Amino acid sequence: MGSHEIRFTLPSIEIAGKVWGEPGALPVIGLHGWLDNAATFDLIGPELNNAHLVALDLPGHGLSGHLPAGGYSLWQQATTVLQVADDLGWERFALLGHSMGGIISCILSGTLPERIMGAAMIDGLLPVTGEAQDAPQQMARFFHASQALAHKRKPVYDCADKAVSARVLGGTSRISRSAAARLAERGLMPEQGGWIWRTDPQLMLPSPVRLTSEHAIAFAEAITTPTCLVLASEGVMSKRALLLERINSFTHIQTHHLEGDHHLHLEEAAPSVATIIDSFFQTLA
Repeated sequence: MGSHEIRFTLPSIEIAGKVWGEPGALPVIGLHGWLDNAATFDLIGPELNNAHLVALDLPGHGLSGHLPAGGYSLWQQATTVLQVADDLGWERFALLGHSMGGIISCILSGTLPERIMGAAMIDGLLPVTGEAQDAPQQMARFFHASQALAHKRKPVYDCADKAVSARVLGGTSRISRSAAARLAERGLMPEQGGWIWRTDPQLMLPSPVRLTSEHAIAFAEAITTPTCLVLASEGVMSKRALLLERINSFTHIQTHHLEGDHHLHLEEAAPSVATIIDSFFQTLA
């Protein structure tokens, strides 16, 4: 099953995306992880028989526009999802999120059950949290980094292959070369005779505000719609024992454990991930 491109002209930004499936199937909005793009679903998108999947390049990522200074937050990204759904005429829809996309899915599921039919999340559920007393220092880090950003220039790679290598070596989680190369297809652009990543540099800034763990857990506990979570054995959540313990206590979230790294849906485990998610979407449809 092939894909096609889609664009949305929202009030303050242009959003790009990829579409798999046909209208009439379960309406699903796909949300990638931090610094990734809609190509994250290239392997599982064609295998979802029960979904009309519209996978977005979230603001600042891929082929989508960038926001003005100070614009990026989980709730801002979630607002973009709702604007896209409205543009599509989807009153109710499901979500498919990886990593940051899973966190956004959790926030939307916990707050708007009248809009969200259900959500499938891949190695992402709760955001990185902070303590209330650390808020002034956290915001100071954001201010200092924002000011320093004005003097920084994106690295230019003389060939796309070197940009892919930089992603493989420099990411916060392990990613295979083949997965990084897929993301590079809509993540790179020509510049000064070489290649640069399109990603908005602001996305690298520290968060100005972090939810407390009580805030984060409240969103997950508020979910009343069907929810499926696929966890990677070597993913970002596997190293956080207390977090995993808490997730396993969420009896309202159907959890599956698979062998693989954080991008398991874009690597060898992709067929298994697709089978789980397609079966979940079938129950929603």
